Amino acid sequence: MEDMGAVFAPIFSAMNKKIRNLTHGALIAALYVVLTHLQNILVPDSASFAIQFRVSEAMCVLAFFTPSAVWGLTLGCFLFNLTFAGSLPLDMLAGSLATLLATGGMYLTRKWRVGSYPLLGMLLPAVFNAFLVGWELELYIGGGFWINAIFVAIGEAAVLLTLGTALYYTIYRRALQKRIF
Repeated sequence: MEDMGAVFAPIFSAMNKKIRNLTHGALIAALYVVLTHLQNILVPDSASFAIQFRVSEAMCVLAFFTPSAVWGLTLGCFLFNLTFAGSLPLDMLAGSLATLLATGGMYLTRKWRVGSYPLLGMLLPAVFNAFLVGWELELYIGGGFWINAIFVAIGEAAVLLTLGTALYYTIYRRALQKRIF
């Protein structure tokens, strides 16, 4: 009789991979929500409005290592904006769409590097958030689209180019992506 384990191994492997990816995305979403709420408690308004330094956005670099981060971060952004009392009505849509486009772009451009650094990908969150969140802020608070877009881009780029870079190199140089994802 043929070994049943060998017969079903491909099926279990595919299921395990799906469960692992689902778990990774859910954990990333939960961590994003918790970190962002914690930041708003410790430093009020630092994770909202036009000028922000949302520490949890550094997690966007996870999209370089796993596609689970794309939907996990999008869901995390949506859930934070849904549960944060200070969110504007379109935050769930504009912020989540910006996160989806930015992290999707990061995943697609993960191999485009300057040396060992994925510069283009690191700047995508600043670009998408600048346009979408800048538009939303202009709609609700005024002040001019370009001013809002520039402030959003500066905050987003600052997070990704500092904390995001540190997180990226920590994962990349220690090959943690092979053990985690």
